[in-house]
Amino acid sequence: MLSKDDILDLFEALNDKLRIQGAMGDIGLCGGAVMCVVFNARESTRDVDAIFAPTKIMRQAAREIALERDLPEDWLNDAAKGFFVSSSPQVPFREWSNLRVWALAPEFMLAMKCVAARYDTTDADDVRFLVRYLQLKTPEQVFELVSKYYPNERIPATSQFFVEELMQTSQDADADQRIETTDS
Repeated sequence: MLSKDDILDLFEALNDKLRIQGAMGDIGLCGGAVMCVVFNARESTRDVDAIFAPTKIMRQAAREIALERDLPEDWLNDAAKGFFVSSSPQVPFREWSNLRVWALAPEFMLAMKCVAARYDTTDADDVRFLVRYLQLKTPEQVFELVSKYYPNERIPATSQFFVEELMQTSQDADADQRIETTDS
C-alpha cells in the first residue's frame, strides 16, 4: 500500500528521472490516489491510477523506480483511462521542475466512482466521502451530476442501485448519530 508521503516521494523520483532525460511529464490522477493524496480521505491506496504523458517515457521511468524500490511494476498505471471523458475537469495539484500533477475534479471523481459502482472495493467509502464533500443530499442530485459527464447509455443500472443504497445507509447513519447526540 502507498501512503500520501510514499506517492509524493515517488513523484519526486519520477521528476528526477524526467529531469535527467530532459523530458517534461504530466500526470492526471484518478481513483484512490486522488482520495489519498488530494482529499486525505484514505490513509493509503494500492496503486496510482492515472493518465500520463509522454506515455513511453513515463512507463519506463515508473518501471525503473519500481525495480529500485521493490514496488509492483504497475504502481503507476492507466487502467482507469476508459473512465475519462474528453471533458474530464481537472484541478492542479502540484508541480515539480519536470513533472506536473493534476487531479480530476471532485464532481467528476464522484461521477466516475458511481459509474464504476464496485461494491467489493473502497468505492462505497469514496462515494460517501465525495457526496458529503460536495454537499449532495439526494440520489437525484448525484445522478444529475453523473449525467453531466456520462450519457445515460454509459451508466449501468447497478450504478443507480449502488447510489440509492449508499445514500440510504448514509442517511440512516446520520439519523442514528443525531439520536445518539440528543440522548447524551
